[in-house]
This record gives sequence, structure tokens and C-alpha cells, in this order.
Amino acid sequence: MPGALSLVARGFNKTTNPVGRFNQTVKQQLQSRPVTNSTVVKAQSGSNVNMSTQLRYRDPVVFNARDKHTGTVIMLHGLGDSGDGWAPIGAEWAPSFKHVKFVFPHAPMRPISINMGMSMPGWYDIASLDEINHHEDKAGMLESKRYIEELISSEVAAGIPSNRVVVAGFSQGGAVALLMLRSAHKLAGVVGLSTYLPLRKEAPIISDANKSTPIFQAHGDADNTVQYEFGVRTYNMLKEAGADVAFKTYNGMGHGVSVRKPRLIMRVTKYLAHCWVVAQQAWLIACIVCIQQEVQLWQHARGG
Repeated sequence: MPGALSLVARGFNKTTNPVGRFNQTVKQQLQSRPVTNSTVVKAQSGSNVNMSTQLRYRDPVVFNARDKHTGTVIMLHGLGDSGDGWAPIGAEWAPSFKHVKFVFPHAPMRPISINMGMSMPGWYDIASLDEINHHEDKAGMLESKRYIEELISSEVAAGIPSNRVVVAGFSQGGAVALLMLRSAHKLAGVVGLSTYLPLRKEAPIISDANKSTPIFQAHGDADNTVQYEFGVRTYNMLKEAGADVAFKTYNGMGHGVSVRKPRLIMRVTKYLAHCWVVAQQAWLIACIVCIQQEVQLWQHARGG
């Protein structure tokens, strides 16, 4: 499966795509970035990772907000890639969202069945690209969900409400992003690029907190790695669950975003802007409700 794996890992390809080149200064900053610390956790029972194996999470690549930090985007890469592979897109998004911090985590090294059991960066194990929803590594998926929950909790602790956090992902990272719809944290939005819904038979696929969370899906109809049909089925399942989901088809695009990157990134950029507007509206509504309650209490205290 070497050809399939190269497609899985490709994602945001800045070398083969001229429009994917990014500012040389940013490139130098990324290349000169020191080796980061790592967090070590034990593999969960039930995972294809041996229980004696420790998963090591390197510190994410981070683009801090240029202005006052009021929102965060967590972008998850695909199988075999790293946060560094997608970090250049943070440099492209940053000018449009000066108040937003962009976080690009790294999946830990783990044995991957489709890679003949050899280790590579992955959010969970995967055995087949043809039956991607069968024989799922539930333990690995839930461990990745736990880690992303941890990143969200760190943002909350830093003063950023979870409803100002967008979780996005490509391919396997997109599956983890969609898994975050089950989170108790109310999210600002979820983006799933060239991906599918994991653990689809285990309800609920959306938590009460995220019933109204905007979701954006994009998929190329020439995708031979994560089949386009998987993306369509995901959209239909989310719709049936009452989700606020939009689906965009990119004709002729395979497994990646390099060919149509300008249009796709522009669409995601517009979606992110929409998320901040929705979050702001929710905050204003909450403030209005609180004020109304205070007025009612004041009137009751005065006997009015």
C-alpha cells in the first residue's frame, strides 16, 4: 500500500504546489524551530499499540494571535504527517484573523496496520482504506480525543471559552475533529477535510453541547484514499442527527488540498469567520438573557 500511504500523508503539499509556497521568513522560523518537549502517556487498553508502549506527544506548532487573543483554531494533520506539514497554512490564515491563535499538534508515533505494523505518526491505527469504518481502533480514537480535549482545556484555562475554539482536521485528523462533536465542550466550529465520521454506530455522534455547532466538510470527488462516498455518508448522518453542517464537493480533486488550495482555503477562511460571528452572537444572547433575569429579579425585589 505504499502509494495509498503517500496520498494519506500528503495533505497540504507546499513543495509540489506553487500556490502552496509560503513566506520565506515563516519557513526559516519553522526550520529553525527548536526540538520541542513531549508529553508521554500510556497506550489505552484495546488499542493495537502494545500496552507497554508509551505515546509521546511533541508540543504543537503554535502561531500566537497578533492582536488580543480571543479565539483558537486547532488543526489536525493526516496519517503519516505532522503539525509542521500543515503549519504554513497558519501563516496564510493569520493576517485574516489577527485575534486568533493557530495550533498544529503532532500525532504520536504508533504501529499502523496498513503500514505493515511499522510505526508512523497517527491519531489511531487503521487496517484498511477500503473498509475504513470497519475494525476501528476505538481505544486509539478515544485517546486522541482525550488529547485534543486537553488542548481545549488549556485554552479555557488561558481565558478562551471553548465556544471560541474551532477544531479542524484533514483525513485522519479530520476524523478526530468530527469525533470532537461528542465533546462536552461547546465548540465554535468543526472542519473535516477529505474525511469520514468515526465510531458512527456509537450514539450519540453529537453531544447536546454541540447540537448547534457549525460544521464544514469538503471532499474531492476523485479521492481514492478516503472515498468521496464516505464523506457524503458522513454529511447525511450529521444532517439526520440535526447538525448544522455544510458540504462542499471539489470536482476532480484527489486526497489533498494542493490542487484546489486557493478556493478551498478561502472557503475554510469564510467558514472560520462565520464561526466567530456565531460565537459572538451566542455571547450577546447570553448577556441579554442575564440582563433580563437581573431585571426580573430587581422588579421582584421591589414588588413590581
